[in-house]
Amino acid sequence: MTLEIIARPGKRAYPPRVTAFTQTFWQGLLDGRFMITKCPKCGHMSFPPKRICAECWAPNTDWLAHSGRGILYSQSVVNAAAFYFAAELPFRLGIIDLHDGPRIATRLIGMDEPPPLGCEVELVTLAYEDGPLYAARLPAK
Repeated sequence: MTLEIIARPGKRAYPPRVTAFTQTFWQGLLDGRFMITKCPKCGHMSFPPKRICAECWAPNTDWLAHSGRGILYSQSVVNAAAFYFAAELPFRLGIIDLHDGPRIATRLIGMDEPPPLGCEVELVTLAYEDGPLYAARLPAK
């Protein structure tokens, strides 16, 4: 499944540090793919991506494109944040249990009212002028 790519004006408030290893993740987002790492030895899936398996310590992990769909585990509205994010306040954050994958934290978009816990959500790519980020929303109808 390909993530919808949503163009966003301006630059990211606090751009992530891209390394040679994480470049695969960031390029995947630009292409509409949410990439996680999976251990070829024990099958453990990780996000953020990790070179070494956090479960069995195998020295190499494989990249896996995830569907980007999951269940909302928890959510909150952020009303106070670091200087970098002050212009974006308030915003909603959520904890998502990805289907057949890890639990992640991300911004929730397009939700004026608190979504019900346990609802289905999907990840999207937010394409800013200086690079991508990801967020979750209720599935498009």
